[in-house]
Amino acid sequence: MAQEERRGAALSAPHSVLVRVAAVPVLLAIWQLLVLAEFWPSAVLPGPGQVWDQLLSASDAGNGQGGYAGSTVVERLGVSLRRVGYGVLYGVLVGIGLGLVMGLVPLVRAVAEPFVTFLRALPPLAYLSLLVIWFGIDEEPKVYLLVVAAFPPVAVATAAAVTGVNRQYVEAAHALGANRLGVVTAVVLPASAPEILTGVRLAVGIAYSSVVAAETVNGADGIGGMVLNAQRYNQTAVVLLGLVVIGVTGLLIDTALLALQRAVSPWRGRA
Repeated sequence: MAQEERRGAALSAPHSVLVRVAAVPVLLAIWQLLVLAEFWPSAVLPGPGQVWDQLLSASDAGNGQGGYAGSTVVERLGVSLRRVGYGVLYGVLVGIGLGLVMGLVPLVRAVAEPFVTFLRALPPLAYLSLLVIWFGIDEEPKVYLLVVAAFPPVAVATAAAVTGVNRQYVEAAHALGANRLGVVTAVVLPASAPEILTGVRLAVGIAYSSVVAAETVNGADGIGGMVLNAQRYNQTAVVLLGLVVIGVTGLLIDTALLALQRAVSPWRGRA
């Protein structure tokens, strides 16, 4: 019976991929039908063809504008991904470190948990102005904003995972002579890895969704800066292009993290 269930799950994986791939042209067709039905003027809702034309134009460095406002889509995407990468990296390191301490030391958890929850509740724009006052308008406030956005979900997921580790594993490690550091590195972290990666996935999503806010301050060279600049001039097709680029790359990043999570914990979801 278990073998049949596993075989069914294996068969459902490619089927799920086919369904997701087939959904793309369906959504594009619905989009095009809405445009043809003229529920909204093209200035409000451009068609897929107009967005595609903007992609080609904004990707052409020799179009007389250097792509879009001096930079191509690929260059802008690279700038934004670099900012997100630094923000997520530092945020994950801080989140895992703080989450470990919160999970292992109840007193620290009692003190730090309200602070972490407070930061989770704040939207990025709420503290962007403060970061600009503290660090100026260069790269620092953008990266720090993404750090602050990224580390709370990682800290919460890590603390929850650490406190949920089976105590029998910890006691067995102590019985075999492992010290506290050895228990953490050989037992606690491996057992917590799947939940920590779930927190990382959430952190990446939050940081990537915050990059547009981060690039409101001297961030015209990023993909979020392109969206904001296009919004000022009512260039709806460019705005949609930026949103599609952010969404697709975010989906690819999340897919890669999900694959990593499955590789780290292949036993999850199995009977």
